Amino acid sequence: MDKLIDKLIGTRWFMKITSLILAMLLFTSVYDPQKEVSNINVPSGEDYEILSDIPVKSYYDTDNLVVRGVPETVKVTLQGPKNLLQPAKAQRNFEVYVDLANAEIGTKRVPLEIRNLSDKLKATIDPAYVNVTIQEKITKEFKVEVEFDKTLLEEGYISEPPEAEPKSIKITGAKDVIDKISYVKATVNIRGAIRETVRREARVQVLDRDMNKLDVLLEHEMVDVIIPVKSLSKTVPINVIEKGSPPENIKIDSITTDIKEAKIFGAQDVLDRTDSVRVEVDVSRINEDTELSLPVIISEGINEVNPKVIRVTIQTSENQQEGDQETEADENKTFSNLPISLSGLPNQYEAEVLSPNNGASLTVTGKSEMIKQLKASDFLVFLDLTNLEAGDHDVKINVNGPSNVLWSLATDVAKVTITQKEA
Repeated sequence: MDKLIDKLIGTRWFMKITSLILAMLLFTSVYDPQKEVSNINVPSGEDYEILSDIPVKSYYDTDNLVVRGVPETVKVTLQGPKNLLQPAKAQRNFEVYVDLANAEIGTKRVPLEIRNLSDKLKATIDPAYVNVTIQEKITKEFKVEVEFDKTLLEEGYISEPPEAEPKSIKITGAKDVIDKISYVKATVNIRGAIRETVRREARVQVLDRDMNKLDVLLEHEMVDVIIPVKSLSKTVPINVIEKGSPPENIKIDSITTDIKEAKIFGAQDVLDRTDSVRVEVDVSRINEDTELSLPVIISEGINEVNPKVIRVTIQTSENQQEGDQETEADENKTFSNLPISLSGLPNQYEAEVLSPNNGASLTVTGKSEMIKQLKASDFLVFLDLTNLEAGDHDVKINVNGPSNVLWSLATDVAKVTITQKEA
């Protein structure tokens, strides 16, 4: 057996294998995978700890300057007595900082420093120096542009220019960053088709010309957004259509409506081919002077009509039997460009009639002899503006005139704008 062992020891391969085994045993006894490898030479009785993610504080004139280049965290290696090292590691009550209190505008290399650490502990900061850029801080006001996907508007609907509240915000940052601002946008994310006005909050984004987000401070990160949405519309006349025949003893003298025009809403191509709407009057059931509330009938493709219902007045008379005495026939007379008076407007306002802009048009019906005697001055056309405030309004047109005639307006509603008088 001894000879066999001597023979093995004498071989070159035995010595290589033995050396490898001893090297592995030595490595496992020294290597600690939980502790970073370092070339720090630690004196007897001392130890070291490597601490990561230590925050860095910057001291500078924050009111007037912007500093870039200071890292958020650094790595700190502490070395010293174990009884001081462990509390420093656990409490981390020291501070790593950059002192730029007296720094001037520009780019410079500055050291990272540490304080509130026992003088018996040695600290090494990684990195030890950093390149920082110091710039003037400026504040500038920018208008907020509202964006949304217009392809979501349902057919037949349009949007007016959207607005943000506040309309503009102040943005603060380094001068070179502020100079790069090309877009200040509030983008509204909407799901589904849009067919009514949208109101919601939106986050503000500040972007350069290449649509990159910029590092700035915003006065308002969120703004209220309104996107006015309305249907395409058109104003058309209301036609009266008679259905059926009146009873034998009844004659239909006239059919008049309280409103002559209606506003219709729909897609542009439908509006283009629609010239009117209608009300249908079944005269077969009319036996006397009658007032009816009838629906306004629209053609296919029209989304909505305003008004939906109008008042129809039907004037009748009895058919004369053969041999009856003839009666005097009714006659019509139209007065155009009648002035429109304004009443009830508070003193602090002034008003202007936008339409009809040439005055009112009034058609009068009555006995021939009476009609011949009428003059335009026999009628007072006026608007009651009581309790109305500044802005645009649709106001009913009122008429005072002789009681023994009938009249109808070409347009029953006037458009009026009311403004505050200048002081």
